[in-house]
Amino acid sequence: MSRKSGKKLLSSLIPGGEAGFSLAELITVVIIIGILASAVLPMTKVSLKRAKEIELHRALREIRRAIDLHKKMADEKKIEVEATETGYPETLELLAEGVKLVGKDRKFKFLRRIPRDPMTGRREWGLRGSQDEPDSEIWDGEDVFDAFSLSEGTALDGTKYREW
Repeated sequence: MSRKSGKKLLSSLIPGGEAGFSLAELITVVIIIGILASAVLPMTKVSLKRAKEIELHRALREIRRAIDLHKKMADEKKIEVEATETGYPETLELLAEGVKLVGKDRKFKFLRRIPRDPMTGRREWGLRGSQDEPDSEIWDGEDVFDAFSLSEGTALDGTKYREW
């Protein structure tokens, strides 16, 4: 079929002989696309929030494992700690800077760097010491027993990020 005959056939099927869309058809398509877009937007927001929550869980798990490993190595006398210390690190920065191993000339790093809190976008965390209450938000400054997000936000499951 040639191009001319194809145009003739198309124009014979459309009233008025002109090929194209009517204004009503265009408005209908735009409305349908708008409805679909408005349904996708909330799902995208939830997906982004869920991804940040997964990242927060990962960062907290990484910090807590580093703290626990520091405590274990201190208890096993693999790193030097004062007799009056608990064995927990003094700061999060110490975990990234590393500590000298007993009998070795090298440092052992527990973290490559302090993870970023995905909820606040900063590398700052709330800290609890070993002598602090489990729900305390004020750090005693002596050692780091636990870390939590400084975000005031609420998770998809209804809990506060600070409580994780």
